[in-house]
Amino acid sequence: MGFGSIIYRNVFSRTSTAALAVIGAAFFFERGVSEFSDYTFDSINKGKYPLKWIKSSSNSHSTFGVRVMMKSEILNSSFSDHWISRKLTSNSIKNIAFFLTFFLVCYHGILHLTSGVKSCKWLLSDGNFHGFGSYRVWQPYGCMLHTYSKIDARMCIRYIDYWGGRNFIIFLGDSRIRQLYFEFIRSISANGDSVDEEIPAHHDLKYVEKDLNLKVEFLWSPVVNQSMIDRFKSWKDLSWEARPNIIIAGSATHSIKESNGSMFALEHYRRNLTIILPYMDALNMSTTILWALQDPIKHDLLRKDREMITNEQIDAYNKAAIEILHYSNTNSVHVWSSARLVAQGFKDLNLKDVKNDGLHINAYALRFSIQILLNLYCNDHMNYNDGTCCSDPEKSTVIQMVVLFTFSLFVGLSIAIYLYRILLKPRQNASNLYQRYKWSKLNNKCEDDIELVNLHETNCDCPMVNQDDNVQFQQPQPTSLETGEPGLTKMDLLILLSRLGVIMFYFYLCDRTNFFMKENKYFTKPNFFLPIAYVFALGLFFTDESVHRTVLHRDQTNELKGWMQLVILAYHYTGASQILPIYMFIRLLVSMFLFLSGYGHFTYFWNVGDVSFNRFWKIILRLNFLTICLCLCMNRPYQFYYFVPLITFWFVILFVTFKIIPRVTSQSADANSSHYFYVILKIITLFSIVSLLYTSEVFFENIFLIRPWKALFVTTDDSIQEWWFRWKIDRYSVLFGTVFAFGYCMLKKYNFLRDDGYGYLFTPRLSFVSVILAIFGLFVFGSSPSIPEYVWIVGIVLLLLGGLLFVMGVTSIGLYYSREDKRKSEMEFMSTDAYASSAASARSVRSTNINNLYLIE
Repeated sequence: MGFGSIIYRNVFSRTSTAALAVIGAAFFFERGVSEFSDYTFDSINKGKYPLKWIKSSSNSHSTFGVRVMMKSEILNSSFSDHWISRKLTSNSIKNIAFFLTFFLVCYHGILHLTSGVKSCKWLLSDGNFHGFGSYRVWQPYGCMLHTYSKIDARMCIRYIDYWGGRNFIIFLGDSRIRQLYFEFIRSISANGDSVDEEIPAHHDLKYVEKDLNLKVEFLWSPVVNQSMIDRFKSWKDLSWEARPNIIIAGSATHSIKESNGSMFALEHYRRNLTIILPYMDALNMSTTILWALQDPIKHDLLRKDREMITNEQIDAYNKAAIEILHYSNTNSVHVWSSARLVAQGFKDLNLKDVKNDGLHINAYALRFSIQILLNLYCNDHMNYNDGTCCSDPEKSTVIQMVVLFTFSLFVGLSIAIYLYRILLKPRQNASNLYQRYKWSKLNNKCEDDIELVNLHETNCDCPMVNQDDNVQFQQPQPTSLETGEPGLTKMDLLILLSRLGVIMFYFYLCDRTNFFMKENKYFTKPNFFLPIAYVFALGLFFTDESVHRTVLHRDQTNELKGWMQLVILAYHYTGASQILPIYMFIRLLVSMFLFLSGYGHFTYFWNVGDVSFNRFWKIILRLNFLTICLCLCMNRPYQFYYFVPLITFWFVILFVTFKIIPRVTSQSADANSSHYFYVILKIITLFSIVSLLYTSEVFFENIFLIRPWKALFVTTDDSIQEWWFRWKIDRYSVLFGTVFAFGYCMLKKYNFLRDDGYGYLFTPRLSFVSVILAIFGLFVFGSSPSIPEYVWIVGIVLLLLGGLLFVMGVTSIGLYYSREDKRKSEMEFMSTDAYASSAASARSVRSTNINNLYLIE
C-alpha cells in the first residue's frame, strides 16, 4: 500500500479528520508564510528601519533618519510603481467582471436567437447524475427538475381537471413499459402502495379516478407490428376530445427474443415504425408522443431463454428508432432517451433490488423516469420555483414593468449625461485635476521625518532644500464622485441607481426567465464544506486589529454575522436542508444571529438613547432596501426573503419597547434608579406577549392577518404558516439577547466584569480546554454515522461554545503572541531609556548616502 493510500485511509477518508487536517495545515502554512516573509523582509531591509535592530543591539550605531512605519506600508511603497499594483485594482476587477457578465449575456442571447429555449427536449434527451450515495439526483441538461410527491402529483392532475384539461394517459409497449405504468399509478394513486403487479401478464390494464377525471391505460403491444399500427390509426380517427393527451410507447426486446436476434426482425421493426410515423404526426394538435429508448441489460442475470438479447442488439434498435423519428414534421413526437441514461447510471451499481432479473428496469431508475414524466406533464400547469423544465416563464406584471421603466430611465439619463460630458462639454484644464508636490528634506530639526509636502499648503517651519525637484501626484478619490465635497450629489445618486437597475435586471434574467440554463440544488459534503473552508483559509492571511476592546463589540459581531451569512448561503445554495445535523446547525446560527441583533439594538438604545424616528427609518431602509427592490423586480412577496422580515420585525419590537413611555436609558437610570425597574418590566412584558402569541396559533393569525400589514406576513398562496414557523422557532432569541445585554451592562457598572483593558475576559486555560473539547466533540461525533442526532447537536453546541470563547479576545493560548501583545511590547520598549539612547546615537551618525534617501507614502 502506497504512502498516498495510507494518508487517505487514516486522514481524508473521514470528514472529521479531514477537517482537522485542513485546519491544521492552513494554520501552520499561515505561520510559515508569516515567518518566512518576516525573515525575508528583515534580511532585505536590515539597517533601514531600525526599530527591531535597536531593540536587539541598543549600543550599535545605525542610521535613524526615517520615521518608523508598519511593514505593510513599506512593502506597499516598495511595489507602488509595479504595473500589477497600478492595473490590478478593485475597480479594474469590477470592470473585468462586468464585461465577462456582459459577454455571457450576449452569448446566451445569440443561443436564444439561433436555437431557442427547448427545455422539454433537454428534459427528454440529456442529463447526468449529481451527488453520491443517497444524495444521488438526476439533473437534466439546462433546466431544473421538481421532485413530485404524491400530493404534488394529485394536485397537478386536479388542477388540470379544474381548468377543463384532459387527464388521459396511455402506456403502449412491452413489459418494460408496463413497469413505467405501475410506477406512475403508484406515484399518483391514493392507495398507490397497494398496487398489485402480480396480475396475469400480456394483458391490457386500466386505472380510473373519476373525481380527478383521470384515466390511465396500459396496452400490451410488445412488437412493432400491424397491431401497433392499427392502434395509432384508430387514435387518429378519434375526435380531439377523445384522443389521449400523452402516449408513452416503446418496444424491442420481444422482437429480439422471438427472432433470436435476427437482422430480419430489425428491418421489420424499421419498416413498421416508418409506417407509424405519419399517424404520430397526425396527432400533433392533441397528443404528445414519447418513444422510450430501450434500457441496457445485465446479461449475466438473464434467464436462458433470454440470452439472445444483448446490449449490441438493443443499441441497434435504438439507433433505428432515432433515425426514423428524426424525420417527424411536428414538435409533438419525441425520442425519450433520458430514461435510458438514468437506467444506465444505475446499471453498474450494486443495489439491493431483488426484482432485478437483468432485463427489467431497476426500481431506482423507475422512480427517476416517472419524475421526468411528471415534470413533462405538470410543470407548465404548476408554479414550482424548482421546476423549469417544460415550463414557460411567468408573465411580467404591471409593477415589474413600471420598475423596469424607472430603472431604464435612470440608466438612460446616466448614459446621456456621460456622453454629454465626454463629447460636448469642454474638458477641464488638466492643472485643475492635479496638485504639484515635491520631495523636501528638512534640516536637522525635522530630520526624523521625510514627508511629501504640498507646495500650496506647507505647514512645516523647517527650511526646505531641492526646490526644483517637483513631482505630480493625482489627488485622492474624494467622497463625492463629482465635486469632491462630503456627501453625494444628485449625479452620484443617479449613477448609483443606474447600477442598481442593471443589477436588478440581471437578477431578473437569471431568476425569472429561461434566458440562462438552470440547475437543481444538490447536496454533497465537498460542495457544502469546501467554500467555507476556502474562505476560512483565505481569512487567515487577511486579519486586522480592532480599536474596540469590549465584549461583542461592533467589529466582532459584524465578523460573526458575516461568517453566519456565509454558512447560511452555502446551506441554501447546496440544498443542505435535508441533512439533519446541518439543518440543526443552521437553526442555531439563525438563532445566534437574532441573539446578536437583540444584543446590539438594546446596547445602542440603552447607552446612546437615540430612539428617534430618524434612526428608525435609517435602520429600516438599510435592512430592507435590497429586499424591497427584489420583491418588486421578481414579483415575490415580502416573506419570500424570510430572514430580512424576521430581523426587521424584532427591530421594530425593540424600538417600540424603548419608544413608549417611560423612556429609559443608562443616563436616565443613573439619575433615577426606578428606571431599572421599568426596563425589567418592559422585558418581562415582552416575554409575556410572546408566550401568549405562541400558546394560541388562532390568536397569532388574528393579529398578523389584520390589514394593512397582512401583505407583509403571507406568502403567494395567502398563507401565514411560513411566518408562523419562522417566528415561533426563534421567538425568544432576541429577548435573550436583550437580557444578556442588560446583565452585561449591569456587571460592568458594578465592576463585576471589566473588559476595557488588554487582559483576557476568560483565562487562557479555560479557553484552551473549551477549544480542545469542541475539537474532540467534532472528531468523535463526526466519525461515526451511527451517532444519534441529539449527540450531533451536543457536539455542535460544544463547537460553538469553544469557538465563541476563542473569538472573544482569547486567541493567545500559548501558540504565538497576538498582534496586540507585540504592539504593547513595542510601545513599552519605545518608552525605555535604551530606546532613547539608541535613537540619539543613531541621529549622531550620518550615513554617506543619507541625502539620497526618500520615502513614498
